[in-house]
Amino acid sequence: MEKCIKSNKHLEEYLDYLKYQKNYSSYTVDNYQRDILEFLEYLQREGLNYKSVVYSDLRFFLMYLKQDKNDKNSSIDRKLSSLRGFYQYLANEGVVKNNVFTLLSGPKKEKKLPRYFEYNELEDLFLACDLSTALGQRDRLILEMLYATGVRVGELVSIKVSDINFSSRHVLILGKGNKERIVPYGDYCEEILKLYLKKGYLELNKENSPYLFLNNRGGKLTERGVRYLLEQIIEKTSIQKHISPHMIRHSFATHLLNQGCDLTTVQKLLGHESIKATQIYTHVTTDRLKSVYEHSFPRAKIDSSDK
Repeated sequence: MEKCIKSNKHLEEYLDYLKYQKNYSSYTVDNYQRDILEFLEYLQREGLNYKSVVYSDLRFFLMYLKQDKNDKNSSIDRKLSSLRGFYQYLANEGVVKNNVFTLLSGPKKEKKLPRYFEYNELEDLFLACDLSTALGQRDRLILEMLYATGVRVGELVSIKVSDINFSSRHVLILGKGNKERIVPYGDYCEEILKLYLKKGYLELNKENSPYLFLNNRGGKLTERGVRYLLEQIIEKTSIQKHISPHMIRHSFATHLLNQGCDLTTVQKLLGHESIKATQIYTHVTTDRLKSVYEHSFPRAKIDSSDK
């Protein structure tokens, strides 16, 4: 796989474009790389050149993903999206005549509502961190900051201490496309932030790093590192759910809407360009309202004893 990367300068250039011009996170760039390499390796096995593929070649690739690999629709759709972006780049650079992937429609994605934690589950996660240690203080702050601000994991690990306004209690976030936004944080996050900066951060910051979240060697914590430590934290609880930074982001948005926050404000806090991306959370809260209604309203259901 490494050999394939070195022999394809256009892929190398595209990945650099995503990282340095589009400001995509390393995690996202890695996913693009895997998806595109899978296609290039498929073409190599089939004796095809990536510069001259036609629509029928793509149809056979789609059949390969569905029938041979048994990929889920959501996985296939993501791969086609990665390849559509790559070929648009190749078309813009004059490497290919046109973006052949614009002709190919992916399978319909299964609509899935965002999964989130209930507030009591988040409390269990918070309490699983040992505040007597530097790493425990850091881990607790990661949880508090993710939940208090709703930031993406790539945005979280990029926070510098200088990005925090302690008097007004907000953080300057550099989001997708180098767009900045201001997100506030509350009392609980502030309490742990002060503890961490006073103790744990000083212990971890062996290299005089400007970043807020550091690993045990004093370097900047990575997105993968955050995912790993969240998995370690949830194992200390009785919660039987998968955990990810994005799931805490979902919890942030869902809990705000459940408490009556308007959709536009949630959109701005999350850094969504379009409100359509935020509207998926209204389905979650609608289901929540229905559940509360059925359990609380006296005439929501007919009591069997009344029949």
